[in-house]
Amino acid sequence: MSELVFFSGTMDCGKSTLALQIEHNRSARGLVGVIFTRDDRAGEGKLSSRLGLVTDAVEVEDGQDLYGYLVDHLSQGGRADYVIADEAQFLAPEQIDQLARLVDDVGLDVYAFGITTDFRSKLFPGSQRLVELADRVEVLQVEALCWCGARATHNARTTGGEMVVEGEQVVVGDVDQADAVGYEVLCRRHHRRRMTAATARAAALSPDVLPRPDILPVSSA
Repeated sequence: MSELVFFSGTMDCGKSTLALQIEHNRSARGLVGVIFTRDDRAGEGKLSSRLGLVTDAVEVEDGQDLYGYLVDHLSQGGRADYVIADEAQFLAPEQIDQLARLVDDVGLDVYAFGITTDFRSKLFPGSQRLVELADRVEVLQVEALCWCGARATHNARTTGGEMVVEGEQVVVGDVDQADAVGYEVLCRRHHRRRMTAATARAAALSPDVLPRPDILPVSSA
């Protein structure tokens, strides 16, 4: 039976790497897939991982009918044995419905990859719809780590290293950007406290937390 599978996790947990691995494994067996993506870090029409791997993909546009795209592709003599949808959190709920229809009506396996919640810990509409419709939801087991070493469970948006909690839900950035809009994974405790690696480092270097000579303990004779 064909399935709609949602692979979810925080940033840095290897979602795109797994998508590329699935593509490699199936293509090595002679299968042909159609890859959808949206707002990938490598640019339009690309599926890339932080390990440097990249492949071509179909850039999804606002309002695009993914079911119609595949049906047209097949009716014109194209081939599709499976579908991969990366950055699926950026898809509209109706586009997730179209992916589910490809499973039910066309018989294609669909593998969707995305983060579940945004920088405010709110569900992305696309991810919410995937949780509602997917035959299986797989939480990736490659654990991303907060700067403190604890398991990262939340995605934070940063500007100049400081966490922000207001703004548009979708703003393209990267975890390697420091001065512009960037992203960082945090544990729940530090997400709640809005403490990023940069602000924690600044606090550690602050004179306010260093010992004061006038209150150092006096050793007894």
